[in-house]
Amino acid sequence: MVLENINGPLDLKKLHYRELLQLTQEIREMILAVVSQRGGHLAASLGVVELTVALHRVFNTPHDKIIWDVGHQCYAHKILTGRRECFSSLRTATGISGFPRRQESASDPFNVGHSSTSLSAALGMALARDLRREHNKVVAVIGDGALTGGMALEALNHAGDSHSDLLVILNDNEMSIEQNVGGLPSYLSRLRSDPMYSRFKEEFESAVSHIPAIGKAMIRSVERIKDGVKYLLVPGILFEELGFTYLGPIDGHNISRLEGMMRQARDLKGPVLLHVITCKGKGYRFAEEQPCRFHGIGPFKLETGQVNGNSNVKPGYSYIFGEAIMDLAEQDENIVAITAAMGTGTGLEQFARRWPKRFYDVGIAEQHAVTMAAGLAVEGFKPVVAIYSTFLQRAYDQILHDVCLQNLPVTFVIDRAGLVGEDGETHNGLYDFAYLRNFPHILLMAPSNGAELIDMLKTAMHYDGPAAIRYPRSGAEEPFNTPAKVLIPGKGKLLKEGDDLLILAAGTMVKDALEAAALLKLKGINCAVVNPLFIKPLDRELLSTWAAHCGKVLTVEEHVTSGGFGSAVLELFASEDITNVNIHCLGLPHPLTGLDSRERLLKKYGLTAEGIAREGLKICAPVRERAGLDG
Repeated sequence: MVLENINGPLDLKKLHYRELLQLTQEIREMILAVVSQRGGHLAASLGVVELTVALHRVFNTPHDKIIWDVGHQCYAHKILTGRRECFSSLRTATGISGFPRRQESASDPFNVGHSSTSLSAALGMALARDLRREHNKVVAVIGDGALTGGMALEALNHAGDSHSDLLVILNDNEMSIEQNVGGLPSYLSRLRSDPMYSRFKEEFESAVSHIPAIGKAMIRSVERIKDGVKYLLVPGILFEELGFTYLGPIDGHNISRLEGMMRQARDLKGPVLLHVITCKGKGYRFAEEQPCRFHGIGPFKLETGQVNGNSNVKPGYSYIFGEAIMDLAEQDENIVAITAAMGTGTGLEQFARRWPKRFYDVGIAEQHAVTMAAGLAVEGFKPVVAIYSTFLQRAYDQILHDVCLQNLPVTFVIDRAGLVGEDGETHNGLYDFAYLRNFPHILLMAPSNGAELIDMLKTAMHYDGPAAIRYPRSGAEEPFNTPAKVLIPGKGKLLKEGDDLLILAAGTMVKDALEAAALLKLKGINCAVVNPLFIKPLDRELLSTWAAHCGKVLTVEEHVTSGGFGSAVLELFASEDITNVNIHCLGLPHPLTGLDSRERLLKKYGLTAEGIAREGLKICAPVRERAGLDG
């Protein structure tokens, strides 16, 4: 075993190349063993094992800085930087994160989790180094999918003009979460498929270098004119025009070749881009054949690649949305669907097949997706923008400035809202109520089951303004084959009458609130339960009437309490001058850190039937005393 003797990057530098081949195999075996048990981002991490080994042999972390874009390819990096022994704790409450975290290791110089941030962060670190007159190296590793993000292109533009020493490694595996789209991936494809330039340059340098006296000078002259021959052989040369020295493309699974090119890139002045070709899922047949499926996966059987679990699970909200939008689009040809590299994850794959000209996957470009939707809406279409909650945050200004201020009929379908579990703080969708409910004109809805989701989608299609529907990753709680109906904006639903406590439960918390009311009934506390349906606008009459009737109110939400649904209720009561009501807000802390499953986190923070009931008992202590109960 080679890996058991690797306790840090310095140990890598002692190995011979034949040992490195064994090492890469052992790293892949460890990644597969752990991810098959814990779940995680498998295909990307398998694809960069040789690249990671080469990086740590050429550069000296943590003195040199390596910033991984998104970070879902960092498992080999973690194993090689002192976390081999604890790697089995990946994505657990007491273990290590699935993404780079500064709090975890000095070898993780920047916290990541969202796409296209590495170049900006790396350039900032390089500029800081220059200001201090230090000499460490800064490396950003970015995938071809992440390179489609506008922030990455902004950073490329600035980095090329900065003249600062910076190495960008473009990890080109022809994939993001799904198949790449757009002009830039097509450009990279041309570079991959036409090796003529690289081969010609190598042959030219080899031949010229042997010319006595003038060979090396001639090579330097060619370098000084920025490889003019390149402009004859490969059209575009985007990176050179931006101010980068472009190297590659090279095989990302050949450690010897990688090391040689990295050493060359390390010693060049100014910004350098090294183009590396890798295979996503390398070394595991099922991941190589289905890289989308194995991008992020739950526990699975190594022998078959099949995900563990009960096959009789409830249909997910994403699936229900996908079916519902198909029905609506069949009736209205103005409905179009937009996503940002999440077509399958958001349930739009059937729509894309049925109406390819009405489906737009813009790549990892959430800001563009939103403003493009605004443009479609101005021209009379009904765009539905389906993006995960954590990623929609990136388009905050576009939602406000380009959609809501113009009161345009764009519908935001916000998937993966609330807690998403083991991916941790960067992927939880805990802020959407807070940042959306302050925007003008918007309808903000939260279904508690599949039938409500269908009704809300139809409501959004009939609303002449912006709308947002927010739901979790989990399965739906109710059959969804009932006819869809248009809801009255701002009209909530009284689910249960009561006298002692009003429970206002948003979206995912409705079922637990009803169960909590049943538990409290056993303690002599009679609860009213309201499903608001709309987070904005709130049902003023319904909430005010029942709050005054009960005198005590408990709001419950799978969202941070700061600025969320509970805050909206408090604002409503303040505006209605309701001052004689005792109000408590139950939700998630801000900020929420740490890793764990959604179920365990909900239990930890009291967002279960039992937790809601406990909170209700505290609020209703005088009632409990009158009933002669001790809890």
